[in-house]
Amino acid sequence: MMNSFIPPILLLKIRTKYISMEFINKTSYTREEDLKRLKFIQSSILNLNNPSTTVLDVGCGNGNNSRQLASLGFEVLGIDISNSTINEANRLNTYANLKFECIAAEKLSIVNKFDAIICCEVVEHIHQPAPVIQTLTNLLKKDGVLIVTVPNGYGPREVIMTKPMQAAMKNKFTWSIIAGAKKLLGFKGSTIQSEAEDLMHVQFFTKKSLIKLLQNQGLVLQKFKPTNFMESVLPFSIVANRVNALQKFDNWLADQLPISFSSGFMTTWKLKD
Repeated sequence: MMNSFIPPILLLKIRTKYISMEFINKTSYTREEDLKRLKFIQSSILNLNNPSTTVLDVGCGNGNNSRQLASLGFEVLGIDISNSTINEANRLNTYANLKFECIAAEKLSIVNKFDAIICCEVVEHIHQPAPVIQTLTNLLKKDGVLIVTVPNGYGPREVIMTKPMQAAMKNKFTWSIIAGAKKLLGFKGSTIQSEAEDLMHVQFFTKKSLIKLLQNQGLVLQKFKPTNFMESVLPFSIVANRVNALQKFDNWLADQLPISFSSGFMTTWKLKD
């Protein structure tokens, strides 16, 4: 009831100031890398200073990012091409201003444009990412923001973990040994981000190649930030998974090092004038 007596722009300013003082996690995330990424997404959208912001979460997975933004009052549409992951997102959803659909971004009508579009840890799974980025460009409002996060294709995690693991998966015997060892070390082999059946990485971006991909679709880079450094890489992850302070330190360290050392990239983009 109180919100109806407060002008929307004033309500947003109050909310922005409060959120900047205290981040309130409304997701299933517990790892500092995920929370750092979530804070980046949230602050990028709050910086629009738009009380009626509409958000499209592309490749929303189980809806963690979508739920966080819906908790702030934004109108959010989360989409994914995996039926199982959309079913899980709907099961977890308690917000009237949040909807989920099992649909590809290319199937959305460009008549309905969005103030903010999130493409978080998605592009690395796409064989032909350029048409997808072009679709997102077409769906973005003139003064909107596109948020794209990807692993650093030549950073510690992809080089030491992802690429060798994906190669090992091609040999059933080798993979059965590795999977068993990971289980003994406490790794579940699943993710709270998505229920999708195929999470293989097929793109391995450098800073230069990611910038080129998005600039070629008529976008202008606003921010380019690192996620974490080594805490998600074996053997460091065995300890870091159990010690939150080490994860925080690792995130801080990534901010101090050259961005090519980071395990992930966080970026924001605007449409070219």
